[in-house]
Amino acid sequence: LKPVAGSRRGLGALVRWSVFGVAWVIVKLWRGLTAVVGPVMRKASDLAMKPYAGAERGYLKLLPSALAHPGKVLGLAALAFVATLAMVPMLGADLIPQLAQDRFEMTAKLPAGTPLKQTDALVRELQLAHAKDDSVASLYGVSGSGTRLDANPTESGENIGKLTVVMAGGGSARSEAEITERLRASMQEHPGVQVDFARPALFSFSTPLEVELRGQDMATLERAGQALAAMLRNNPHYADVKSTVEEGFPEIQIRFDQERAGALGLTTRQIADVVVKKVRGDVATRYSFRDRKIDVLVRAQEGDRASVESIRRLIVNPGSSRPVTLDAVAEVVATNGPSEIHRADQTRVAVVSANLRDIDLGGAVREVQAMVAEQPLGAGVGMHIGGQGEELAESARSLIFAFGLAIFLVYLVMASQFESLLHPFVILFTIPLALVGAILALMLTGKPISVVVFIGLILLVGLVTKNAIILIDKVNQLREAGVAKHEALVEGARSRLRPIIMTTLCTLFGFLPLAVAMGEGAEVRSPMAITVIGGLLVSTLLTLLVIPVVYDLLDRRGDAYYRERGRQHAHAAEPSDGGEPAQEPA
Repeated sequence: LKPVAGSRRGLGALVRWSVFGVAWVIVKLWRGLTAVVGPVMRKASDLAMKPYAGAERGYLKLLPSALAHPGKVLGLAALAFVATLAMVPMLGADLIPQLAQDRFEMTAKLPAGTPLKQTDALVRELQLAHAKDDSVASLYGVSGSGTRLDANPTESGENIGKLTVVMAGGGSARSEAEITERLRASMQEHPGVQVDFARPALFSFSTPLEVELRGQDMATLERAGQALAAMLRNNPHYADVKSTVEEGFPEIQIRFDQERAGALGLTTRQIADVVVKKVRGDVATRYSFRDRKIDVLVRAQEGDRASVESIRRLIVNPGSSRPVTLDAVAEVVATNGPSEIHRADQTRVAVVSANLRDIDLGGAVREVQAMVAEQPLGAGVGMHIGGQGEELAESARSLIFAFGLAIFLVYLVMASQFESLLHPFVILFTIPLALVGAILALMLTGKPISVVVFIGLILLVGLVTKNAIILIDKVNQLREAGVAKHEALVEGARSRLRPIIMTTLCTLFGFLPLAVAMGEGAEVRSPMAITVIGGLLVSTLLTLLVIPVVYDLLDRRGDAYYRERGRQHAHAAEPSDGGEPAQEPA
């Protein structure tokens, strides 16, 4: 047992000395670091305090003048607010900023009925022409996407070719725009081919611009849809214009004569079943090969179903002693069917959609309305602009409600804290001042209004009121201590100037990395951070002047009221004889 006990004591001593040694090294390093960094930090602090001291002296000279001329201060603040509101339409509007990704997809839709071989030739031509572009890492092409029996036959068929472009270096919005324009230039050599560009779907949104045309007359609706699509194609702000009333797929229509079919003892259902089995085929049985089941499809020979004339000669009553051909009981014609049939509220609708180029969503909506006003689409045709424009309007309504709810909740919290309905109202004057800064920041950086900007505004409701809360709370404390109102406003502003500046700078520097558009997803983060930084900066500067002026105008209670309230609070805080705080008199 003695050797074991001795080894344990030796291990414990080793641990204690190790801990002591590490602690001693840390202390020595800390002292050395303090000796080196301390003077540097003190020098930096002295340098930083010099401009602060100058700003404080200037502020203390400006504040009494502002209190003496409240009309000028509030007039300038109101003028700034109205002027910035007038600039809001100039910002434009988007549902959400476009995210730059490392790839995108181009869909080429050739005229209906184009054989697969011709579609594949176009896709291969594009691959060869752009595979060596510096901005392109790789190209993937697919010719003949799906079949006409898919859920969405207009986006599939032998005339549809798709090209996936993977950009080099992770891609960017600029490189994507350059490659897209080069592909569009290449497609100019192929008139009649519709081109559409799309990014991988991170969010489920509609096409940026979707115009619904409604009417009862199909011919009028088709003319209106084609006219609107032509107007959009002639405008450089719109790309990849598509219309649902354009020429559809070639097809053979069979129009039955029920009287003649009935006279021959046939029904339209029997005739249709026979035609389908002969043209499309019917699975008669299954052939077993090893572990697989292979369908055996039985249908008419290629020559008996390759043309309209051969379809007319199909026998529709096989096994009968008197054969009847299809043209004896039906009219068989070749025509083009509609590409898509849209209905809304039991009314036929033509949808014209487009992507945007060098224009914001709000500006595009206004421009389309102006174009239709100059060139009417025809009598009996109604227009409704949907797509992301409609989603933006719905999002704006809900976010405005959230903005108002945030203001109301902040007011309730401040009212319970200040035990007053007036002082929270004074503090809420910081919110219009924050809007001034937010709009100016968006204007300077060229950012449109979007959903993420609204989120930044909601954040500002909680951020900008804290400075006014700090200021008003200090002023009330001084007045309860017996200081006159004007002196309390000046002294409270002076004593709270440094904490207000420090907290504001900390918040600004915290949002600064988000405002710098770097890294993936920066397009979404940047507008929100810019909104917060601009609103908080301007609101802080104006709050230091406007809030004392508003407080001076609205708070009409005398100094005697605050002195009495201060005595009541002091009396309530003093312990009674039983050791409990005294109750405040009613």
